[in-house]
Amino acid sequence: MWTRQELDAILSLYGQFVARGEWKDYAIDGLRDTAVFSIFRRHSEMPMFTVVKTPADAHRQGMYKVVALGGQILKRGHDLKQVLRIFDKKRFNVID
Repeated sequence: MWTRQELDAILSLYGQFVARGEWKDYAIDGLRDTAVFSIFRRHSEMPMFTVVKTPADAHRQGMYKVVALGGQILKRGHDLKQVLRIFDKKRFNVID
């Protein structure tokens, strides 16, 4: 599952995008070996992005990753804040 610090980082980012009107809903799932935070543009759609924590991958390429709608891994790493930087305004824009 997510720790409080991890959720704080994700929800802070989520709040920024909600304030801009780009994201509308989210879901948190805790599976046996994976924690998932899904981000939706609308509640009735598939998630636009998914932030995934897989502790078993910590010694490989990092336990955190951001996955796009089509399953493409946008970024992965050992530090959640670094992985979430994929959403920095200068590096990433949502296109309708």
